Amino acid sequence: MKPRLLFVLAAGLWLAAFSNDKLDQWVDATILPPLQVETSVEVLDRNGALLRAYTVADGRWRLEVALSDVDPDYIAALLAYEDKRFFQHGGVDLQALARAALQAVWNRHVVSGGSTLTMQVARLLEEGTTGQVDGKLRQMRVAMALERRLSKQEILSLYLHLAPFGGNLEGVRAATLSYFGKEPLRLTSAEAALLVAIPQSPETRRPDRFVARATDARDRVLARALRDGLIDAEQMAAARTEIVPAVRRAFPALAPHMSDRIIAEEQGLKRHQLTLDKGLQTKLERLASDVVASRGDRLQVAIVVADHGSGEVLASVGSAAFKADRRAGFVDMTRAIRSPGSTLKPLIYGLAFDEGLAHPETLIDDKPTDFNGYKPQNFDRQFRGTIRIREALQESLNIPVVALTDALGAAKLLASLDKAGVKYDLPGGQAGLAIALGGIGVSLEDMVQLYAAIARGGVALPLTHQMKGDRAEGQRVLSASAAWQVGDILAGLAPPPGAPENRLAYKTGTSYGHRDAWAIGFDGRHVIGVWMGRPDGTPVPGAFGADLAAPILFQAFARLKRNLDAQPEAPPATLLVSNAELPQPLRKFRNRNAAFQPEKDAPTVAFPPDGAEVEMLPEGLLVRVSGGKAPYTWLANGVPVAISLAGREVMLGSLGQGFITLSVIDANGRSARSKVRLR
Repeated sequence: MKPRLLFVLAAGLWLAAFSNDKLDQWVDATILPPLQVETSVEVLDRNGALLRAYTVADGRWRLEVALSDVDPDYIAALLAYEDKRFFQHGGVDLQALARAALQAVWNRHVVSGGSTLTMQVARLLEEGTTGQVDGKLRQMRVAMALERRLSKQEILSLYLHLAPFGGNLEGVRAATLSYFGKEPLRLTSAEAALLVAIPQSPETRRPDRFVARATDARDRVLARALRDGLIDAEQMAAARTEIVPAVRRAFPALAPHMSDRIIAEEQGLKRHQLTLDKGLQTKLERLASDVVASRGDRLQVAIVVADHGSGEVLASVGSAAFKADRRAGFVDMTRAIRSPGSTLKPLIYGLAFDEGLAHPETLIDDKPTDFNGYKPQNFDRQFRGTIRIREALQESLNIPVVALTDALGAAKLLASLDKAGVKYDLPGGQAGLAIALGGIGVSLEDMVQLYAAIARGGVALPLTHQMKGDRAEGQRVLSASAAWQVGDILAGLAPPPGAPENRLAYKTGTSYGHRDAWAIGFDGRHVIGVWMGRPDGTPVPGAFGADLAAPILFQAFARLKRNLDAQPEAPPATLLVSNAELPQPLRKFRNRNAAFQPEKDAPTVAFPPDGAEVEMLPEGLLVRVSGGKAPYTWLANGVPVAISLAGREVMLGSLGQGFITLSVIDANGRSARSKVRLR
């Protein structure tokens, strides 16, 4: 008789020969292997769906799973096939050993080994052999010790984590994700049978290599399930028609940049639940891959989607593909510091509204202007003359926004970025007027946070990518009215060609040298930001935000939802009037020094000049006005002395002697004065 046959026959007799006391002492003295099983680190979406998993230290896939998350029909099939008396024995089933011994003697070969599920767990914990006598004895001893220290549910849980399924797959959850592409909670009879069969010989029955053997083994398990009454003949026939998967599926690898980031931030945790939505993340990663596919091998794209009401990030695409290619796919471009181009302009206009410098209907000059040596030009090098503020923002003109920045002061803009939680990089460490046109470094993620503040009525709320934690509001960046006015202007911007006509409030931007193309937009609930460019910062010839990024923005919104959420109504305090109905100071923009400087065509007293001492002529005093518009009215010490004069010169009599203030008012109400001494 072969040694294995002898062992099967002798093992039961040997254990039975132990007295209870000796057996207890022998089992209690057992040194157990570590019972804590290392499982993969997982990143989950907002609904608990797996976004990304990482192998354990030795490169195996071993994912955590609870008994309640495994199909009970699979558990029933497993116990019926492997260990019917699992809940009755104490680790070693003497009845099964005796039956195995008799079968071996009768058939002269091993029909069943009598190994319990607990013994299999003992072997898996120690990665021991199955055929050696000393190995079997060790499994028995460890199995009995396990039964005394763990519950049956805990032992079964260990099996569900450690059972081998071919290659580097361990545990039922790794197997179902790899072979079936789903969690183990809902399995067909055929799938459950295959999972029971594979661990008996994981390398020869792994379906991705030996599909025929795997199918035969599955069908034997199904036949046993039919015999044991777990399934009926109809279920058996249907199960046998299911095709065994012949390939392994890749494990979910969504949001790789965000996943690596959260793991680095919170080391030691096994599960991280993000605010991302798996379905949306999948759609946008596919969109990112599609949009760069035909644009060479260096252009990259990044997309961020957030709920601006809660601040939760719903999707974050750091690159078109997470790989070391010429696009530098491993670099997370949602966090890279880049020039924002014109995408800061809405904030500047909102600040100008709040400061009382302008209104959407205010007129502003778009003409060549020298700001103390800084002479910006529009992107097309053309000038529009006098236009409305609304049009200046929609057309993204440079000179008007620089004029507003000059009036506000660059420090005001930076302070607002600080309030919005936007981290920025200043080239040279100094803020100048060029920051209005992108002369500053920010990230896409922070720009989305800024636009989220505008969309939610001017109050910042830090973006979050984790489900846990508070959602405390940040600081107010703009008044509710100014934020609404900015959104209303941006919502009036025409969509890109082919995009749906809707009220999406959006702004595009192109950085100096065509290095970065941006598009950021929002509706009544969500905000999306898109960046395109080259990660190494080299120019993309001919790239404009309106051409490259804006279409992707609209496509991203289309994948987010069918219809946009309506923009909010104007706050009660908002001034909704035409230019003619505005207060006089708001009808046309004047810079911060305008109150102290005359307009270029305003009237001035040409003679006598201010501060002069003049000798009176017998007929009176000759006065002269330059500039302004006739008719003119002259006053002496506030008293009218000449009214509605068409000419620029007039002789004023009876003024007396001494100090006098002469004033002239033109047809538009503009005035000038001169203090002189008459003698």
